[in-house]
Amino acid sequence: MAEAKKTTAKKPASKKPAEKAVEVKEEVKVEEAPKKAAPKAKKSAGNKKAAISSRLKERYESEVKKALHEKYHYSSVMEIPGLDKIVINIGVGDATQDSKRLEEAVSELAQITGQKPVVTRAKKSVASFKLREGQAIGCKVTLRGIRMWDFFDKLVSIALPRVRDFRGVSKNAFDGRGNYTLGVKEQLIFPEIDYDKVGKVRGMDVVIVTTAKTDEEAYTLLDLLGMPFHR
Repeated sequence: MAEAKKTTAKKPASKKPAEKAVEVKEEVKVEEAPKKAAPKAKKSAGNKKAAISSRLKERYESEVKKALHEKYHYSSVMEIPGLDKIVINIGVGDATQDSKRLEEAVSELAQITGQKPVVTRAKKSVASFKLREGQAIGCKVTLRGIRMWDFFDKLVSIALPRVRDFRGVSKNAFDGRGNYTLGVKEQLIFPEIDYDKVGKVRGMDVVIVTTAKTDEEAYTLLDLLGMPFHR
C-alpha cells in the first residue's frame, strides 16, 4: 500500500514542467510579431513621400527663389514671394432652368483639378433673372499645396498653348495686391475633357493668389514660373 501511494504522488509533479514549457513558447511568439510588422510600415511611409512631388515646385525652390532674391534683394528668405492658392470658378447661369447643367460643370471641374468642387449659391434674389436667394448658380475649387503646383504647371505648359491664335495673356490683370485673374473661354483646352462628351462649352475664371506685396513682384514670379505673358 505504501508503494501505491508513492506512485500516485509522483504523477502530478511530472505534468507541471510540461505546462511551463508551453507557456514560455507562447510568450516568445507574442513578442516577435510586432518586430516583423515594423519594417513594412516604414517602407510604405517612404513610398508615400516619394509620390508627393512636383517638377514646378522643385524648379521654384532651386531656380525661381534665387532669381527673385537677386533681383529684389530681400533681407530675409521668408520675404521671397510664392504661390499661395489658386481658385477656379465656373458660373452656370442656365442651372436655374436645368439642374443637369450644374452637374456637368461640377464633373468637368473635378476632372480638371482632381478635387471635388463646391457648389456656389446666389446671395440675393433677382426677379429679372428668375433667380432666388440660395439657388445653385455655379461651382468652384480652391487648390493648395501639390495640386496647386500641378494645376499651374498644366495650365501654362499644356492648356494655354492649345488656345486658338494664342498670343499670350494680358499683363494688366493684376489687382494691385499681387494677385492675378485669368479668364478661360472654354474648358476644352484641358486634356482631361473629352470633346465628344461635352454638353456645352463653358468658360471659367482662374484666380492665382500669391504672397507678393506688389504687382511687379507677382509679375516677375509668374513670368519665371512660365506664365506666357503677351510681350
